[in-house]
Amino acid sequence: MSYILVTGSSRGIGASAAEALTERGVQVLGHSTKPTSLDMIAADFANPLSVQMLWEEALERSDGQIDAVVSNAGVFEANRLDRSDIEWLDAWEDTMRINLTAAAQLSRFAVRHWQSRGVGGRLIHVASRAAYRGDSPAHWHYAAAKGGMVAMHKTIARAYASEGILSYAVTPGFTDTAMAGDYLESRGGAGLLADIPLGKVAQPEEIARIIAFCALDAPPSMTGAVIDANGASFVR
Repeated sequence: MSYILVTGSSRGIGASAAEALTERGVQVLGHSTKPTSLDMIAADFANPLSVQMLWEEALERSDGQIDAVVSNAGVFEANRLDRSDIEWLDAWEDTMRINLTAAAQLSRFAVRHWQSRGVGGRLIHVASRAAYRGDSPAHWHYAAAKGGMVAMHKTIARAYASEGILSYAVTPGFTDTAMAGDYLESRGGAGLLADIPLGKVAQPEEIARIIAFCALDAPPSMTGAVIDANGASFVR
């Protein structure tokens, strides 16, 4: 039995990823910010101590064996430049903590876990097209956090491949989730589709299939890869 920890798995991409992995016979260790069911481990990443609590609870539920971690949890909130200095800074730091620092903490716990057991493992980082293309003027913090996630992922891949510790990243564009809905509407809704050659936003199930591939099927030689899924709205 494989155990995979999926953060932010109560909705959207995370919920679809948990479902896709479960269908493959994986025991998913789910996470949500607030308690949603007994199956989910509740942890609010705005609190630095919550990440360690999540990791320890996941280890207990898996009898000390976590085979992969999917860092998907995130927050996407506008942060206008005309806010007060303290409001702008608070929003910046909250987004960095939830979207990047929590993922870094979990990655560190996972790498040390696999090193101590003398086994390999897989990290899957759900970043964003914004890591490469940037985002709106109200989302500096989001783009910076996702850019940092990609840089962290590449560093991990280079550092630990010889130990069988593999790292993959996925960079979706707009995806039809609750988190992106308000943003799409604020940017013109359907008119925004003109920027996507495919003519539609991704569905969570599409991103979930990529995550499951990275967690279970991607060859080791792909470690360090970043997989774009943005309908050709940004091509590197």
